[in-house]
Amino acid sequence: MDNVSNGYEKKQIVLYFAWIVSIVATLGSLYFSEIRGFVPCELCWYQRILMYPLAFILGVGTFQSDFTVKRFVLPMAGLGWLISLYHYMLQKVPGFAEIKPCVNGVPCSAQYINWLGFITIPFLAFTGFTLIIVCMLLIKNRK
Repeated sequence: MDNVSNGYEKKQIVLYFAWIVSIVATLGSLYFSEIRGFVPCELCWYQRILMYPLAFILGVGTFQSDFTVKRFVLPMAGLGWLISLYHYMLQKVPGFAEIKPCVNGVPCSAQYINWLGFITIPFLAFTGFTLIIVCMLLIKNRK
C-alpha cells in the first residue's frame, strides 16, 4: 500500500510542478508585454493562446488531483512546443525567416531579449512547453 501512495504523491508533485511552470510562463509573458512594453508578434500570440489556458487547466487538475488533465494538456503543449520551436528558428537560423515573413505589426524575427546569445522569448516559451510535456509524460495512466 505504501508504494501506491508514494506513486500517487510523485504524480501529484509532477502535476504541481507543471502547473507552476505554466504560471511562471504566463506571468513572464505578461511581464514582457505589460511592464516592459514589448509588443507581441503573431507567433507570440499563438503561443500565449496555448499557454494561458494551461495555467487554468493544470491548476484545476492539481487541486482536484485529476491526472486525466494530461489528455487536454499534452496536445496544447505539443502544439505550443512546435510553434515556439518554429518561432525560435525564425530568430536564430539564418535564411529561415524568409520562408514566411510576418506582414503585420512586429516581425516574428525580432528579438526583444537575447540573453547569453541564445535565450530569447520564444526559447523561454519552448522551455516551458518542454517542461510541461515532460511532466505529463511522467504521469503514467494506471487503473
